[in-house]
Amino acid sequence: MTNPTIVNYVVQRLSELGIDRVFGVPGDYAFPIDDAIEACPSLTWIGCANELNAAYAADGYARRNGVAMLTTTYGVGELSALNGVMGSKAHRLPIFHLVGAPSRRITHQHLVTHHTLGDGVYGNFETLSAAAACVSANLTPDNAISELERVIREALRLSAPAYIVIPMDFALMPVVGTPIKGQKLSAIKRVSSAPGELAAALAAVVKRLKAAKNPILLPTAMIARYGLQAKLAAFLSKSNMAFATTPNDKGIISEAHPNFLGLYSGGSSSPAHVKNSIEEADLVLDLGGMVRADANTGIWTNAIPADRLITLHDNWVQIGDTIFSYVALEDMLDGLIAQTPAFGGRGATPAPAMLPLTGNKTDTLGSANFYPRLQRLLKKGDVLVIETGTCMLHLGAMLLPADVSAEGQTLWGSIGWATPATLGIAMANRTGRTVLVTGDGSHQLTMNEIAVMGRYDIKPVIFVLNNRLYGIEDVVSERGHVYDDIAPVQYHLLPEAMGCKDWLTRRVTTIGELEDALAAIDASDSAAYIEVMIPESESQPLPAAAIDMAYKTRTPSAL
Repeated sequence: MTNPTIVNYVVQRLSELGIDRVFGVPGDYAFPIDDAIEACPSLTWIGCANELNAAYAADGYARRNGVAMLTTTYGVGELSALNGVMGSKAHRLPIFHLVGAPSRRITHQHLVTHHTLGDGVYGNFETLSAAAACVSANLTPDNAISELERVIREALRLSAPAYIVIPMDFALMPVVGTPIKGQKLSAIKRVSSAPGELAAALAAVVKRLKAAKNPILLPTAMIARYGLQAKLAAFLSKSNMAFATTPNDKGIISEAHPNFLGLYSGGSSSPAHVKNSIEEADLVLDLGGMVRADANTGIWTNAIPADRLITLHDNWVQIGDTIFSYVALEDMLDGLIAQTPAFGGRGATPAPAMLPLTGNKTDTLGSANFYPRLQRLLKKGDVLVIETGTCMLHLGAMLLPADVSAEGQTLWGSIGWATPATLGIAMANRTGRTVLVTGDGSHQLTMNEIAVMGRYDIKPVIFVLNNRLYGIEDVVSERGHVYDDIAPVQYHLLPEAMGCKDWLTRRVTTIGELEDALAAIDASDSAAYIEVMIPESESQPLPAAAIDMAYKTRTPSAL
């Protein structure tokens, strides 16, 4: 029996991980890859509006599916996708980026082709794309099987993107060797601990837990990246520990859990008492490694004492100055589930509360009356997608109803990410609705992906907050700059113009109009696209001292 071609083997092997959709833009050098995807019965091609959007969509898909596939052509295509792939690297998502390259019959002769610099030099883009990944490979017929296994292993071990280059002529040649039949992601042991290090680390953590009176847990998005949500739930059930999450980790576990304290973000924690609850605990157990970025820590106002912090990273453990090397987070959770003592839960700490409903039906809309009503729209199984911008400030602090999860990009913070990511999230979300909240400034960067949602009959619920400017930029600078103004778009007309069939679309300016739209959404199973008019006057600059705290441009005063 003849072995499959490289491209047929690669797409089939990757699909066995549990991937059923591939996001990309067709390109001539990538045609063999595209043809193989089209011919693979377990895969569906999703043609995105551009390569950047495709990378964002793959990012969203991987967040819910665990792993994703992206394909672009050489040079112009892969470079267009780079920002999105870099965001996936920052947020630890295994995206397999397949790039079709010119044939070796061209490159060996240094022939000048399109998508190059015109100098007959090839491969000069590969270092850029490889830098956006944790592992890379250039496939040939005789290395394709072994190299693909190496790439899969490293991408899953590190939970980060992989970059795979396939020249056009090699793509159509059979692989040499014995093809490998893969397993679904859920069946794969992604990281194995060094036994001695694991035993020592587990003993040290359990000893500290047994000595603690009021420990608090900080579970992070790394729990989701490695598919450990069920083990987190089991640990919480066994330990009865109180817990909080940071903005970057919002929604990885139900915020209706009786032990949920709220959002920890230093001086921006919500409720405000969460800061003291965390920082005054006699032990903080950080599961995955809290991201210590500005937007995640209330502009670096986090202050957990180092001697009371234990961090279980993806494959190492830190207790003060003591490091245990090559200890898998999954293995530590298994050990802790078996050995953890039980604690007293949240105790007398007040539970976070729903936002109060304010205003009358004739009142104009604003953040104070929009978010409480959005909060009550969400229901079990929904995924809330949070765009970078002023909405992120409100949604991070908003209590999610029972079994509602969330996805955001707090660390990378690329505006425009959320609209294409919603496409990918919705395609992998099998529990409920996918609800996007985005600002008009962010939406303008990638709103052409609405047409792709319509093409593939995706049914998101989208709220575009229209304040006619880059609101977040006004918050972190002065008002009135012309560069913060954006084009006036009638957003609610976009779905029809982009070929979306039977979408519920509204433009709402009052509380009554919003409530009517929300009622219509609840009564329908169609996609919804609501343009919400928000006063631009809400985007007031932060105090100068707060802005300098974030950007540190002023000369410090004398000590």
